[in-house]
Amino acid sequence: MTWIAPEVERPSGSLVAPERELLAGYLNFYRTTLLYKCAGLTAEQLATRPSPPSNLSLLGLIRHARKVERIWFRIHFASASGTSPADPAFDPALGKDADFEVIDASQAQAEYEALVDEWALSDKAAEGYSLDQQFTFKGEVSSLRMIYIHLIGEHARHCGHADLLRQQLDGTTGA
Repeated sequence: MTWIAPEVERPSGSLVAPERELLAGYLNFYRTTLLYKCAGLTAEQLATRPSPPSNLSLLGLIRHARKVERIWFRIHFASASGTSPADPAFDPALGKDADFEVIDASQAQAEYEALVDEWALSDKAAEGYSLDQQFTFKGEVSSLRMIYIHLIGEHARHCGHADLLRQQLDGTTGA
């Protein structure tokens, strides 16, 4: 039996909430939008690269989203919380684009579930910390606020890629 990406409901949130709630709400909206773009597709469709020579696929975007969440919340921000940083999501020896290039349709369900698990771990890593909590990134002081803003942009950009990929796969369009 072929696995099919499940239907998802995107959360709605307040447009006038306090900053922390607003940032977390927008991040969760874009996180969920990626899964929304994948809903109803088979593992094989998720792994398809419909726009050669690009290495982009929806499964690659799922893997990339997991990688960037881990890098920012559980590797870089971990230093601020005094916890041990997580290991990279993918073996660095495979290259910086392994998340896009080393994909396997038979692993689509596991990759999807790993992304959802990573989101929960990311949220837990930030829980209880002020948006002003600082950490050092490449020798520069940064903050948890910057992580939220950066990841909102990252996910929004890749949701645009997902729109195009989905349209090329089966003609589905729309937010």
